[in-house]
Amino acid sequence: MFDQTPAQPTSSTRRRLIATLPLSAFLLGGTALPRIVRAQSAPAKPGPDAAPQKFSFDILTEQMRARAKASYVAPKKVTSILGQLKYDDYQKIQYNPKQSRWSGADSFFRVDAFHLGWLFDMPVGLYQVEGGTAKPFVFTTDDFLYHGDLAARVPKDAQLKGVAGFRLRYPLNRADIFDELVAFIGASYFRALGEGNTYGLSARGLAINTGLSGAEEFPRFSDFYLEKPAPGAQSVVVNAALESPSCTGAYRFVITPGENTVMEVTARLFFRAAVQQLGIAPLTSMFLYSAVNREGFDDYRPQVHDSDGLMIRRADGDVMWRQLANPPRLGSSVFTVKSPVSFGLHQRDRNFDDYQDAGAHYETRPSINVEPIGDWGDGAVRLVEIPSQLEVNDNIVAFWIPAAPVQAGQALEFRYRLVWGDLPPNGKGERAYVEQTRAGHGGISGAKPDPNTRKFVIDFKGGILARMPGDADVKPVITVSHGKIVDQTLFKVTGENIWRLVLNVSAQSGSIVELTAHIAGYGRKLTEIWLYQWMRD
Repeated sequence: MFDQTPAQPTSSTRRRLIATLPLSAFLLGGTALPRIVRAQSAPAKPGPDAAPQKFSFDILTEQMRARAKASYVAPKKVTSILGQLKYDDYQKIQYNPKQSRWSGADSFFRVDAFHLGWLFDMPVGLYQVEGGTAKPFVFTTDDFLYHGDLAARVPKDAQLKGVAGFRLRYPLNRADIFDELVAFIGASYFRALGEGNTYGLSARGLAINTGLSGAEEFPRFSDFYLEKPAPGAQSVVVNAALESPSCTGAYRFVITPGENTVMEVTARLFFRAAVQQLGIAPLTSMFLYSAVNREGFDDYRPQVHDSDGLMIRRADGDVMWRQLANPPRLGSSVFTVKSPVSFGLHQRDRNFDDYQDAGAHYETRPSINVEPIGDWGDGAVRLVEIPSQLEVNDNIVAFWIPAAPVQAGQALEFRYRLVWGDLPPNGKGERAYVEQTRAGHGGISGAKPDPNTRKFVIDFKGGILARMPGDADVKPVITVSHGKIVDQTLFKVTGENIWRLVLNVSAQSGSIVELTAHIAGYGRKLTEIWLYQWMRD
């Protein structure tokens, strides 16, 4: 089911530098949390008189297929029209909402651009597609508002050298307000929201050699082709060209906002070189601490994370819930799953009291599911967990790895849905779900802690198990590798529809212990399968 071999240490590119942006930054163009990325190929700068070009997703596909046969050309970095900008400078630049593209009364979508500068020094091409042709969006200094000391330095109506990315706005929560819906900025990163959500985890177009001993490669969306929606349309199509030293790609996103915002993705990939590890539908998130590891953080908040678990739904009906960790050293888990129904990073705790953070509101961060379309065949979901002491670091990565090796000259296509929203577990379904995981020192309460053991407390909630009496003929099914179960207890919590499993686990120093548990009875599984990786220092 899993491989407990730890990932090898990698360079600092495994960390994404994130600025902890205040609410004002969400109004000043920094809505997609920035990240340091490697240089990739920059598009030609579109001019205001550029002739329209024929466009379709198939045309883009053939362009990227042809480009993969040529050598990769690294880009030249570009400064903004204001020269080098620091973080504080960048927060003084706001896209002017009066200049939003697609702002007609019959349109449900608005297009805003992100300014070049600060970490974002590689422009992307941004095109509007209408009537089968594409023409570049052109942005000038009049499309932005420059505040403070920047205002005097900006020439009027000067064409910009390009933009760093874009966002789409939509009346997601109220009919009279165009909320931010999705943002594409930095490498192939993007983020989206369902109703009531605030930005948290990110998705990427592609991951190459993530969490391996060598350098990771960061593919980049170099050009975006936005299909202008028909009047009144409530879905929008974004096409993107992807470039990296090892591959090119043509991407198509059909985005439908709602309680759960759904992206139907088609990714057509063409490889210049063999790839050691290909990561499809990669997700990136942050997990600092929760009740499983709170003892290492002297903080008034009970929990700090954008996601607290990796959920994998298998074709046989099993649901695997891998509680996330912030390990003492780089960790890796590989879950072999043939043709998964879905996998994703989830945020299950949805109450303010779970976090007590009146600024970040982690309870509103979206969960995301990846739902393959068609048969992806043999492969595995890989989870990489990076040690972190700061919540500004995204330290969680999950993606699908095809079993077959990727060779130079190969072409692959993957289709899938990305579903963004609260995505609560189904408490009325047949099987109970993992409601909470807690951990602490092992041993008996009131006695001196045993330094060689750790206690894990797993609460299973809902399902038909919740309706069973406390003396029901059910039992835990537990596996452990590189450790030993000292004792275990299963009981129904009085007055609650929760069954609690308590494990005391011992292991030798330096061990990587893999744990799985579920509750079974009456010839059937009654719960999700809980999994955890404990690194015993």
